[in-house]
Amino acid sequence: MPGVRLASSFRSLALLGTVAALLSGCAMNVASTAPVRSPDFSGQTADQTQTTLSGLTARYKSNPKDKQTIIYYAAALRAAGQPDQAVAVMQNGTSAFPQDNDIKINYAKALAASGSYDQALTIIGDAISPDAPDWNALLVKGAILDQMGNNADARAAYTQALLIAPNEPALEGNLGLSYAMTNDLTQAEQHLRKAVSMPGATSKIRQNLALVIGLEGRFDEARTMLAAELPPDQVESNMAYIKALLTQQNRWAAIKGAGVQ
Repeated sequence: MPGVRLASSFRSLALLGTVAALLSGCAMNVASTAPVRSPDFSGQTADQTQTTLSGLTARYKSNPKDKQTIIYYAAALRAAGQPDQAVAVMQNGTSAFPQDNDIKINYAKALAASGSYDQALTIIGDAISPDAPDWNALLVKGAILDQMGNNADARAAYTQALLIAPNEPALEGNLGLSYAMTNDLTQAEQHLRKAVSMPGATSKIRQNLALVIGLEGRFDEARTMLAAELPPDQVESNMAYIKALLTQQNRWAAIKGAGVQ
């Protein structure tokens, strides 16, 4: 999902292993029923982004009906700031896989990245089965609702998803950020601390916890946490931005882009 400056400031994932595996040519058999989760390429450097995008562009051109390639390519386009092209890729994906939930989920992500929230909400609704909902689809639904300012409904979606996947850090992390958007920093910190304690918690979630702690005015603690995740120059730029946020009346809206979708 796109966001204001805060989103790019607080995304620094260790993706080199993922990217190396991706660009080595491994491809998922489209007949497989295993879910395909889109990777988060947003923490890459500009050179890494270009390398990833170039490799995926070539893969997509050679096989535009490979499900994994469609999803990964759209994710790379979103990370590169090309949401409209990501929408076009996912539209082609829906033609090849009209009933596939992974495609619907990532189509909704691309639509939301382009600002088409209402359409994204409709698409993600189609991916959620009332009798057996997918926690990842509920995560995306919650993120879209948070972007639309419907924080209470977003939290209901995250809470429902946690009943299905209680140990999924992305859900607790987004729930925490949802509370941060409405200036409930105590609840935000509680959920983000729970998220970072879970296996599989990402650097982005730890950075988002640092964000909330910084917004609470605990700058030394926030700086220490960021220093464990980022190089020194990025630590200081993020700290400067947190302090700048404290002077802005609309700072809570700025947190919208920092979630894990």
